[in-house]
Amino acid sequence: MIKIAFDPIYAHPLPDNHRFPMLKYELIPLQLIHEGTCISSHFFKPSICEQDIILETHDEVYFNKLIMQQLSSSEERRIGFPQSPELIKRELIITQGTIDIALHAIKFGAALNIAGGTHHAFADRGEGFCLLNDMAIASNYLLKNKLCNKILIIDLDVHQGNGTAKLMENKVDVFTFSMHGGSNYPFHKEKSDLDIELKDGTTGETYLTLLTEQLPMLIEVFKPDFAFYLAGVDILASDKFGKLQVSLEECKKRDEFVLTSLKKKAIPVAVVLGGGYSPEIKTIVEAHCNTFRLAINLFD
Repeated sequence: MIKIAFDPIYAHPLPDNHRFPMLKYELIPLQLIHEGTCISSHFFKPSICEQDIILETHDEVYFNKLIMQQLSSSEERRIGFPQSPELIKRELIITQGTIDIALHAIKFGAALNIAGGTHHAFADRGEGFCLLNDMAIASNYLLKNKLCNKILIIDLDVHQGNGTAKLMENKVDVFTFSMHGGSNYPFHKEKSDLDIELKDGTTGETYLTLLTEQLPMLIEVFKPDFAFYLAGVDILASDKFGKLQVSLEECKKRDEFVLTSLKKKAIPVAVVLGGGYSPEIKTIVEAHCNTFRLAINLFD
């Protein structure tokens, strides 16, 4: 059975200007259970990630600042969230959730986290609502413990995975692929192993054409034996920050193509949520739920 990481702390309340984007973490599991896609046994509650695991990826000075609530005002502004003990606890649980789903994926083919994709976090700092880089931490964990040999990180959030690219830039056993808005945040891009920069207004047809051309080639040439998939839904035309013209159905086709491509090659995949900022919460929830429905239909 596919496993899905979820903890109520994922929907941790924040000041008013941040509460709306957090609603999806509460609503996604409720919708999946309500419609019968999932049952309670699909879900598990991650623990708190251990410090030693974090420090394989992040600087100790930075990590201690997070734990001791000692970020400077400028560091806090760069992250975009006010620091609090609850927020760092949330991040540590999300990170462990991504490690756990990676372990489940190795056993069952796929697993998902109803959070994660914190791809703007660097070794020594956080940015863009990201404190710790869960995919980088989980990748280093898998490799250190010899649970896989070569990891492909497929980042299809509309924003470049700049932190992930920087953290993995010297690792020959990790390939970072980011397909993102060229003029979108972050305005200073790092260099992924493969970056596809999309022009504002890129249609869903063009988006899917580029993806279907590039992903099979990457899989064939790099030959990964594990994949992380960041399935951001901020590529939608309705997204407040996305600047692309991808429909809900085309976003679903994207997920189907990625998951099917990996399954055909018997490559285990750990799926994390990423961003989504459409004005109506039902659009965000539906787009994310499509990812879970497809994964369960394919792998469960």
